[in-house]
Amino acid sequence: MLDRILLSRFRNHADTVVEGTARFNLLVGENGAGKTNVLEAISLLAPGRGLRRAQLPDMPAQGGDGSFGISAALTMPGVGEGRGGEPVRLGTGVASARPGRRLVQVNGAQGSALGLAEWLSIGWLTPAMDRLFVETPGARRRFMDRLVMALHPAHAANAARLEGAVRERNRLLAGERMPDARWLDAIEVQIAEAGALVASARARLVDRLEATLATLPDAPFARPSLAYVPGGPVEAGALAIALHEGRARERAAQRTLTGPHRDELAVTMAGKTQPAAECSTGEQKAMLIAITLAHSHLLEQAEANGGEARPRLLLLDEVAAHLDPVRREALFARLRAGTAQVWLTGTEAAPFEAILKEAAVWEVSAGTVRRV
Repeated sequence: MLDRILLSRFRNHADTVVEGTARFNLLVGENGAGKTNVLEAISLLAPGRGLRRAQLPDMPAQGGDGSFGISAALTMPGVGEGRGGEPVRLGTGVASARPGRRLVQVNGAQGSALGLAEWLSIGWLTPAMDRLFVETPGARRRFMDRLVMALHPAHAANAARLEGAVRERNRLLAGERMPDARWLDAIEVQIAEAGALVASARARLVDRLEATLATLPDAPFARPSLAYVPGGPVEAGALAIALHEGRARERAAQRTLTGPHRDELAVTMAGKTQPAAECSTGEQKAMLIAITLAHSHLLEQAEANGGEARPRLLLLDEVAAHLDPVRREALFARLRAGTAQVWLTGTEAAPFEAILKEAAVWEVSAGTVRRV
């Protein structure tokens, strides 16, 4: 569980402290007050660019020196250095001297952003994700990778290796001259090795999610059906051959056309066999919630079966705004049955009446947070 969360010069929060947290945590305030900024800060305690996918220079408070800091105390019995003792202090931010470089600390010692995944897993739903099924395949690949990483932190490094190797191959293919075959051989080996690991992890995730979703009722949330669609051979040897054989075609295109960087997540609405992109916005929102809850269930299963126990957080931004009372009650019941620490935002407390007695509630106004 996270507690004593500090935001310094982050977005519209000059110096904010959020402490006294609970299983359910509710941030209430007008639009633009800074509620989502708190969730974004928490999301940066995981690898990646956070729930907004913003660039680092966009995060510091306006009028400042370009720096910001985020830290939090992580407590859960039996986890890492927090076992039976002091909380683990996680921190991230940027310094004014190097605003484009992200800094990470664990108990005051320098760490890496990828290493944050070893301490806790963080999932989120935001209003921007409502368009996940109609956006580019890249958005769905990032979504898959975030879900995989919550189960297997090492996936972050594999995905980063794949992205870097593909980027380098594309740079060589786009050059004025045909690159040295030996350079391409070496890079294609990297793509094949990392790509096979990434593809395998994505395929396993989708299979497990699909099996979990198949056990859920069709109501009150629309139940999605998932399928992993590979962007090329998924076995390392076959992928290396495909890359080698495709050099001429891909040099003409000036980009790599085969591999896991072109994977797709196909989502249909169960019962209708209708692509998610063609469903109503309400149905798409309900399917996203169903996937998020199924993923949370997978994490709990992994822990119950002897997997690594890490604190889990769910960040749900304005999730109740467009749910009717029946779906809200069902959502809260499923969240209550789980073990993740849950963070929710809303413009008013009324939609969260079912959990108010067990929630820590803060009022957010113009970048300030007050416990109520």
